[in-house]
Amino acid sequence: MATRDVDHLLIGGGIAAGNCARQLRRGGADGTITLVGRERDLPYDRPPLSKEYLRGTRRRADALMEDAGWYEDNEVETLTGVTVTGLDLGARMATLSNREVLRFSQALIATGANVRRLPAPGAELEGIHHLRTFGNSDAIREDASGKRVVLIGGSYIACEVAASLTTLGSTCTLVMQEALPLSRGFGSDAGRFFAETLGARGIGFSASDELEGYEGADGRVTHVITRSGARLEADAVIVGAGVNPDIALARAAGLEIGKAGGIVVDSRLRTAAEGVYAAGDVAEYVSIVNDPPAGRRQRVEHWDVAFSQGRTVARNMLGRNVEHDVVPYFFSDLADWAAIEYVGPAYAWDREIVRGSLEEGEFTIFYLRAGVVQGALTVGRSNDLQTARRLIASGTELGDAQAQALGDLGSDLEQLG
Repeated sequence: MATRDVDHLLIGGGIAAGNCARQLRRGGADGTITLVGRERDLPYDRPPLSKEYLRGTRRRADALMEDAGWYEDNEVETLTGVTVTGLDLGARMATLSNREVLRFSQALIATGANVRRLPAPGAELEGIHHLRTFGNSDAIREDASGKRVVLIGGSYIACEVAASLTTLGSTCTLVMQEALPLSRGFGSDAGRFFAETLGARGIGFSASDELEGYEGADGRVTHVITRSGARLEADAVIVGAGVNPDIALARAAGLEIGKAGGIVVDSRLRTAAEGVYAAGDVAEYVSIVNDPPAGRRQRVEHWDVAFSQGRTVARNMLGRNVEHDVVPYFFSDLADWAAIEYVGPAYAWDREIVRGSLEEGEFTIFYLRAGVVQGALTVGRSNDLQTARRLIASGTELGDAQAQALGDLGSDLEQLG
């Protein structure tokens, strides 16, 4: 097997690795950079897969972080459709599926996540889809547009895909454990708003329910059976049951895996192995801006988190020695019915304060625990997030009058904290 040297090895073809490569070059790195990704596409934004790309209003090329010319011009080697099959951290060697062996000086593990597959009778039937890649989105558009569709889940993927497919003429029903969509992360007040927003467009719910199994004919799904006994007609099914971090390579290499299921890193995103970092879905890191109730280590899955962590890793590979101090930011949209933004995440809270009007669909909900802002969800009030970020990062404990001011449209949020 051929062996060659690489200064910066970026394992994973997603946003974390892509932005790390970009920031290395912007920061003046002059060594060799090799990006290894199992998908055949260059690093791209995943959020459009359930939104604009699924609806056909955004092209595949539009979702790419950079086109092929950028990588060539900046001398970033991209090995797409290739995986790292083995990692020897002591020898600093990576074995690839193309039979090459790379000796690296620094490495980033950003292997992302795999969709969670639910074991259920009939799960092998055709017409049951998961969403993670361009190809998945293409298959869903082709197979589910204008059809009767059952979606398993009540969070981002299920709600976003249901909204997109509804605009394509599909009739959608969500089977979800939650009583209200998106309520697990945002609470019941927000959940009622989202239920009304989706329901007004004809999306149905089998709420506080679970998948029991599938029925089919001629090898294709025809019905979804739920724990409550519902038998829902389905021409296609989309499972949005979350993801599992892809930690197989890191575990085999002997890196520590934390309680949240990710690779343990410090606040600078460094693993225990010298010069080896982790970022994105697989990184379980020490947060210096948001303190989960169970401790100061968290793993956050979202495009913006991977993007910002890729930048932090690049800066530290360049010797900047900086902590990852970005308050995680999330965004979503339900077709053109509601644009959702969120900073946090709030792992637990004992008080919700609404600024604006849920009824009018223009509001921010601040989530507080012991007087400290833990997160904020907004629809139509993006400017409120600046204050939320500041209060989350500072950990300022608000008195009752200050907390009440969060919900007073006449108050100046800049004066709080």
